This record gives sequence, C-alpha cells and structure tokens, in this order.
Amino acid sequence: MIDVLKILIPAVLTFFLGIFITPFFTNLFYKYRMWKKNPRTKSGDITNDNFTKVHNTEAELSTPRIGGVIIWVSVLLGVFIIYLLSIIFPTGLMKDLNFFSRSQTLIPLATLILASLIGLVDDLLQIFGKGAYAKDPLFYRKIKIVCVILIGLVISFWFYDKLELTAIYIPFWGEFELGLLFIPFFIMVMLAVFSTSVIDGMDGLSGGVMTVIFTAYSIIAYANNQVDISTFCAVIAGGILAFLWFNVPPARFYMGETGMLGLTVTLSVIAFLTNSVLVLPIIAIPLVATSLSVIIQVISYKYFNKRRVFKVAPLHHHFEAVGWSREKIVMRYWIISAVFAIVGVIVALIS
Repeated sequence: MIDVLKILIPAVLTFFLGIFITPFFTNLFYKYRMWKKNPRTKSGDITNDNFTKVHNTEAELSTPRIGGVIIWVSVLLGVFIIYLLSIIFPTGLMKDLNFFSRSQTLIPLATLILASLIGLVDDLLQIFGKGAYAKDPLFYRKIKIVCVILIGLVISFWFYDKLELTAIYIPFWGEFELGLLFIPFFIMVMLAVFSTSVIDGMDGLSGGVMTVIFTAYSIIAYANNQVDISTFCAVIAGGILAFLWFNVPPARFYMGETGMLGLTVTLSVIAFLTNSVLVLPIIAIPLVATSLSVIIQVISYKYFNKRRVFKVAPLHHHFEAVGWSREKIVMRYWIISAVFAIVGVIVALIS
C-alpha cells in the first residue's frame, strides 16, 4: 500500500502545483507576447496548399508557445517539495514518499531539465529572434539534433560504463547483448523518439498522448519493482495533466519545444531504465505514426516525382485535410493511445 501512495500522492501534488503556477506563467506569456511572429508555411519541409488551408495561422500568431514550462517546473517543484519534507520529517510517511534517488530518478530528472532548457532556448529564439533565424531554418533543426545526440552520448556512456547496461530485452525472447553497440543504439532511439515531437500540432493532442504513455511506463516500472521511476513517470503525467487542463480547445498556450523536447528525450531514457525499449513503439504508436508519416511524405516528394502519400504531413493534419474536425482527431488519438498503451503494458508484463 505504501508504494501505491508513494506513486499517487506525488502525482496528485504535481498536478495541483501545475494548476497553481499556471496563472503566473500565463500572465508572463501574454505580457511578453511569447508567440511566433512568423507563421509556418510548410509541412515536413514541403510547401503545400493543403497545409495552408488546415493550419491555424491566427492562433499560431496569438497563442504563447512555451506552455511546456508548466510541465517541467511543476515536476521540479514536486520533487523538491517532497525531498525537502523528507529531510525536515525524516521518518514516517514523508520519508517514504521521497522518490529522488541516484540509482533511479537522478538521470531522467537531469535529462528532463537539460532537454527542456534546450527546448526553451529554441522557443525563445523563435519568439524574439530576428530575420530568417526566427523562422526555424533547417540549419537550426540540425543544431537541435546535435544537442540530442550529445545528450544521448553522455547518458548512454553512463549506462554502459557506470550502470553496465549493455543489453536490451526482446519480448518473448530474452536479453540480447549489444556490447559497445549499446551506445549508438541508445542514441538512435533517442533521435527517433525526439523526431515524434511534431505531434504537437493540435490543442490537447500531444498532452493527452504523452499522459497515457508516461502512465503506461509508470505501470511497467512498478511491475519491475522500480518504484521511484514509477513515481517519477506518474509525476510527469500529473504535470502534463495540469498543462492539458488549460490546453483543451481553445488552447491557452502550446507546449512548444521546451515541453516536447524535454518529454521525448526523457521518455527514451525511461524506456531504457525499465528495460522495455522495444515495447515503446507499441505504447507510443501515435508518436510512431506521426513521425513515419513525415518521413514517408518527404521521401515520396523528393524521390518520387513530388508525389504526396498524405494530403498533409504529419498524419493528424492529413485527417484534418480530409474533413475530420480537430476535436474528433484529438479524441480518437487519445483512444488509440490508451488501447495501444494497454497492449504494450501487457506485452511488457507477460514477456
């Protein structure tokens, strides 16, 4: 029972912390006009009339884009408050609730903060930057990719050298030894998960999907007796729910890179820590479909005589282009997320 309370109480606390700090950040966002000054005109680096039709330029140029700050700040506050209370009251429930540990949560928490800060810099440059630099050119996207590679390199080396993790678990098969190849594999997974950040394109879409994914990994970690990691995932889910409270249509702010970069990079670390990285494509099927739709669209357009497989990429904009309402798309993505998260958890637990 104490383990269940250790997971639920910090998650609920983080949710209410997120709700509590949101008015302050909302005023800050709108006071300093923290939204894009230049609208996107392309989808997947491809100019597309259909994208122009479905893209809400008015909202993009009047809605703050760094709402993800609420997620990681509320998580950080939740960790700090519970850790501080465990020091002030070193016995009983307060001590048991502390989930900040070097062995389980230090790495993912540091990853969340670092990646979120990098994303915050990206957002601020696009908000306050001048000229072509503020329009997020391909060159700057490459810089973000380099940052993710460097983060992955450092963390994977820590896994390899300090934690001596050199294998991955293949469901229904067993451990598969990678040796030194564990490092490049880790980096490739982190880049792949990072590429899914393009799902942040509709009110409530990314928040709902990411909440389900982190909840699923909280269950997997709990089943693995990694209670601190389970709590950390639940706390992130609580922070996302607080963000989602204000992100349902019409969104008060967007998650931005400070949210999606932090969450996607941290998710890859959690997947490796729970030794369930190969069930990630199942649990995160909306992210996979979103990223693949962009890859397929770009390859088809560039190498097959400018043919488009989808009316618009990413996939959720394709559904919008064929006539689905944004609310219907978001709700169905949430449903698909929940169904496949359950499937992924089952695969992880019975294999």
